[in-house]
Amino acid sequence: MGPIIIVLVVLVVLVVIALVQTIQVIQQASAAIVERFGRYTRTLNAGLNIVVPFIDRIRNRIDLREQVVPFPPQPVITQDNLVVNIDTVIYYQVTDARAATYEVSNYIQAIEQLTVTTLRNIIGGMDLERTLTSREEINAALRGVLDEATGKWGIRVNRVELKAIEPPTSIQDSMEKQMRADRDKRAAILQAEGVRQSEILQAEGAKQSEILRAEGDARAAALRAEGEAQAIRTVFEAIHAGDADQKLLSYQYVQMLPKIAEGDSNKLWIVPSELGDALKGLGGNIGRFTNPGGNGDGTGGNGDGPSFDKPPTREQPRIE
Repeated sequence: MGPIIIVLVVLVVLVVIALVQTIQVIQQASAAIVERFGRYTRTLNAGLNIVVPFIDRIRNRIDLREQVVPFPPQPVITQDNLVVNIDTVIYYQVTDARAATYEVSNYIQAIEQLTVTTLRNIIGGMDLERTLTSREEINAALRGVLDEATGKWGIRVNRVELKAIEPPTSIQDSMEKQMRADRDKRAAILQAEGVRQSEILQAEGAKQSEILRAEGDARAAALRAEGEAQAIRTVFEAIHAGDADQKLLSYQYVQMLPKIAEGDSNKLWIVPSELGDALKGLGGNIGRFTNPGGNGDGTGGNGDGPSFDKPPTREQPRIE
């Protein structure tokens, strides 16, 4: 009974091993390469697959999802002979499991080395300033080269990103000083613009104020002149309406002379030529009152008493 049991146990173990090797379950978004006697036979897709036990062999299982691989910083020399360290991140996806297995031994390492060499070629044609400001351009150029080179490997490069660009420490200090100087310059320019705008606004305000003040003064002067002109017209019309004689006008003229001479600035004033005639008429009237009975020439009258000349009688207008 012993040898029979041993044989049965061996057969059961062989059957279990054969079943395990025959039934292959492939996960979703994965693929497996099957070789028969060391030669590629087929590619197993997701799901339940049957292979020949002890003849077919699963060589490699490949993940078909998009992969993200960060690469360590790489020293790169720019066109102006400055060394910068650049970190890159590659987003790729395996599209052909057979090509990824047999066309390249290690596609991750191959992509890394291709990225480094391509990046050095691209950065070598740029200066530091352009390198720091042209990330999109570098990403596009790097992706184009990698996608073309990795296509025959069954790999598609979806995106390439520059995670960091680190110039030397001395260059960073110089850049910080330059940026600080630029910021100070912009701040000074903005402050000067603000002062200039403020002065312009103040000048405009003063100008408008002077214009309004001048317009107000001109308007006031015009109103005063108009008022004086109206007063003169009123007086003139009153004089003509009252038909004042020469004696009254002479008397009023004499009364206005002291007012003309008033004021500290009136040190010289001109006496018109008509003043003599007015004073003669006024003097004759005064002498007529002071010498009663006279003949009007200062010699006296007939002695009968004071004689006052009657004012001439006005001729009343007739209405026909």
